[in-house]
Amino acid sequence: MRPSTQWLGTVSAVALIVMSSTPAMAVGTNAGDSITNNVSVAYQVGGVDQTEETASDTFTVDRRVDVVVDFTGTGNTSVSPGEENAVLAFEVTNLSNDTIDLDLTTALNSGTAGNIANFEIYIDADNDGVLDAAELTAGPVTFLDEVVEDATVAVLVVADIGLGATDGNTFDVVLTADAHAASGTAGSLGAELTATPGVNTSGVDTVLADGAGTTDSANQGDFSDLGTYEVAAAAVTVAKTSAIISDPVNNTTNPKAIPGAIIEYCITVANGSGAATATSVNVNDLLPGDVTFLPAFGIFVDGDAACANGTNGVPGGDASFSGGSGPSGEDEVSGTLSDIAAGQTRSLYFRVEID
Repeated sequence: MRPSTQWLGTVSAVALIVMSSTPAMAVGTNAGDSITNNVSVAYQVGGVDQTEETASDTFTVDRRVDVVVDFTGTGNTSVSPGEENAVLAFEVTNLSNDTIDLDLTTALNSGTAGNIANFEIYIDADNDGVLDAAELTAGPVTFLDEVVEDATVAVLVVADIGLGATDGNTFDVVLTADAHAASGTAGSLGAELTATPGVNTSGVDTVLADGAGTTDSANQGDFSDLGTYEVAAAAVTVAKTSAIISDPVNNTTNPKAIPGAIIEYCITVANGSGAATATSVNVNDLLPGDVTFLPAFGIFVDGDAACANGTNGVPGGDASFSGGSGPSGEDEVSGTLSDIAAGQTRSLYFRVEID
């Protein structure tokens, strides 16, 4: 018989072991909490209850670091050339069992760097995916301060799209959140968290339990996700032609471009197939000095590709003539065309007389 078995047999004919633990060990228990395990042993000698023997063990819960970044948009985010403060919406979640600071960085993962600039990050206070005036006034951030466990913070990555971006260009942008210790001082980023090496210590050790994101590896204390801007640009082309309507000798039969001839100028504006709709289309034409505008004909807008079927824009205010107002004193003809969707052509046309 082994000594330990013999000892139990000696001290008690009836023995009861009771274990208790307060609080219970569970996923999410706060780092730094103490977990105490108490044990009591009741026994009898000669049928008489003896004083219970007790013991306890206490250890400190370590810090488990886990961070998640999620792009919350649906598909690619459509932007236009020249657009400022174009938004990509993300959520950053602290799944750690401790309050931490989160350092935020952005990086262009793919796309032409020369056509995107001025990356900034804003808190999306109302979590609507839109950068509103109050959020813009609050200013950009570089880190999230004192993010409590299980908390999610909505953020907006914004950038300016260059005028050189063309239809179909994409820009893949990565947002990374890196775990830092809570500094305890508002507005101050704590030290970056790293895994505690070696055997478990009596203090609060750190275990990095994050997964692998778009550009980061697992168990490094950071996480990244990607959002994509996609440029929807109009593919506008402009053409200007002239047609001789009549001359003072031949009238409308084989007219020639002689003094006194009537010339119709045709300006067509086309938008390419699959392109974004062109809006606020304003046409401004500077007349040469040796022709005279004919107001009796008018200025027709929203014609077709053959400069027909337009409407006289002067009465409705969509077109105008201004004598001598050009940069070098030229006469000007101006007009506004309706929005031009992909694959459509609109035109503006008017007549002049050769001096």
